[in-house]
Amino acid sequence: MTCKLLLVDDHSLIRAGVRALVSDLPDYVVVGEVEDGDQLLEQVRQLTPDIILLDISMRSTSGLDALAQLRANGCLCKVLMLSMHTDPDLIMRALESGAHGYLLKDTTATELEQALAALRNEERYLSPAIAHTVINQALLRAQNGKQPGEERHNLTSRQLEILRLIVRGKSTREIANGLGLSIKTVETHRSQIMKRLQIYDVAGLVLFAVRERIISLDD
Repeated sequence: MTCKLLLVDDHSLIRAGVRALVSDLPDYVVVGEVEDGDQLLEQVRQLTPDIILLDISMRSTSGLDALAQLRANGCLCKVLMLSMHTDPDLIMRALESGAHGYLLKDTTATELEQALAALRNEERYLSPAIAHTVINQALLRAQNGKQPGEERHNLTSRQLEILRLIVRGKSTREIANGLGLSIKTVETHRSQIMKRLQIYDVAGLVLFAVRERIISLDD
């Protein structure tokens, strides 16, 4: 089934570039383009996209504000932030506001396809280039006592191994190939990890992994 994409960016050249990349990907189609966040909700209602590629910095309504409006109106579309910003606060705010992934604008066609595939498969995606930034920000929050107060839950050695790879931004396919497992096995482990921890987003998993010293800045 073809996956419908909606592009949201105030630069026409960026939209044209992303559209060109998508045109080479099988099973994806751009159904619309939006120049600013204040137009987003109406277009989502009209076009019913599966995934929204959303810029953060726009002239009128920012991507973060537009994302908040979407969630406040009950929109469950997958949202992939597409931005040049690597500021850790912005990245964490985007993830905590309901974004399913964060991709830098200097991405390659291959990484764009990986990110879209991850969201389509009910996964999260972080550009590998910013995974370390997100871990660092999570560590700072943990040190400042801003982390949630879950108790530690026991994970198997395999689950800990997979959790580390998830936190580093690895896709299910990359984890499966690296560990010599099937994709289905990795998906099962991922589901069990999230269920056991009661954490269902990347930002939360990062916070948990840093707080419990499952991963560190030196990893």
